[in-house]
Amino acid sequence: MTVPERATAPVLVLIAVQDLVNLGSCIRVAKNFGITEIRLVRPECPLDPVRLEGIAHHAGDVIAALQVFDDLEEAVADLTYLQALTGRERTAKRTMLRPREGAAELFSRGTVGRVGILAGREDHGLQNEELDRCDALVTISANPAYTSLNLAQATGIYCYETWLSRGGDGIPFKPPRHEAPPAPHAELQALFVDWEASLRGIEFFKKREPELVMRGFREIIFRADLDAREVGLIRAIGLEIGHFLRRKGILPPRPPRGRG
Repeated sequence: MTVPERATAPVLVLIAVQDLVNLGSCIRVAKNFGITEIRLVRPECPLDPVRLEGIAHHAGDVIAALQVFDDLEEAVADLTYLQALTGRERTAKRTMLRPREGAAELFSRGTVGRVGILAGREDHGLQNEELDRCDALVTISANPAYTSLNLAQATGIYCYETWLSRGGDGIPFKPPRHEAPPAPHAELQALFVDWEASLRGIEFFKKREPELVMRGFREIIFRADLDAREVGLIRAIGLEIGHFLRRKGILPPRPPRGRG
């Protein structure tokens, strides 16, 4: 399993965060997507680690490592490339990027230096003076009639894009707990025999042609591409129908198996 390297992750810089819940949500989603260094510039909400961890579950390590700065210039001094996450498009000639393109650029720059994402201030967003300190602006496309995104939502979308750009989707899905080999045809044939017997027992066929019904049933099972464990389960269901009917006296007992 290949997990994106922590060293290539951008720094998340949040300026003048006003709401503790928003901050906790940003911390949580940042850690979800491999961003563990968060810098706060003049936060306007109390930094209560207990409440933050109540929002950002299992993110105590990120919360403990939070850095607080009085000045944006100081917070980004060591970064070689900085993007601003902003919802307002600018009339001034600036480098404007969409999240996927921006994340790719962030990753490319991050292989040779420290890079960062600047976001914050829930009510009015980033000020022009703050945007002036950024190399590029990233704007998430949205419904033109309702473009405003919550700080944590916007941060989450962009953190996800940076995760993808760093190869996050290369992590394979968790394998099944119980692997099973393909089902042999002998087991499949036994499944069909048992199910046909049970369907006859409940008088399912009636005016239907048993051969045609079973042919359709076979096709369903073949398309499902069941493994041996799954075939065993489906067969057991069919067998149990017959056992139930015999216990209720609806079907006669099975004849005893001959001894070999």
